[in-house]
Amino acid sequence: MSDHPLPREIRCVLVPVGNLRLLLPNATIAEVVTQSTPEPVANAPDWLLGRISWRGWRVPLVSFTQLAGTEAGDTDLSVRVAVLKALGGNPAMPFIAVLTQGFPRLATLNAELIIPTHDGTPLPAGVRAQVLVRDDVAMIPDLEWIETELLDLLGDADAEKETAETDESSEPTDSSD
Repeated sequence: MSDHPLPREIRCVLVPVGNLRLLLPNATIAEVVTQSTPEPVANAPDWLLGRISWRGWRVPLVSFTQLAGTEAGDTDLSVRVAVLKALGGNPAMPFIAVLTQGFPRLATLNAELIIPTHDGTPLPAGVRAQVLVRDDVAMIPDLEWIETELLDLLGDADAEKETAETDESSEPTDSSD
């Protein structure tokens, strides 16, 4: 245990997704970029929109509203992507991207400003907690769970792709010339 007291305030970001916000530590956000067309992932669930290119990485793009089964809001506003630093330390996936509707908003919060609103029913997949932050309903995403799911899904998709490419390259060629 550290002798250092916990900080009284934490710098956070409220990321607009659908009709709610994701509440994340400020340090989690790597960059907010304009949405680009994602590269499809074979056999992916609807919440995994594909992979986008970002700074030389192929980053999985997640629709949090589809993952958690919440209202999508005005989808015409979904033109930005928040690139998040993955927490698991896996070199195969240092970043995860989330579709947003607008720009994240910085907030300095303390424990008194975050009010749990969970009523005891099971939380949706990928959600660690549901809270009220001032006047905003927010969800704290379960980034570890999302990362584990993505690693499983993308590992399977990459294995299928490699198998298909190997099968194509090992097909016999007509050498009767």
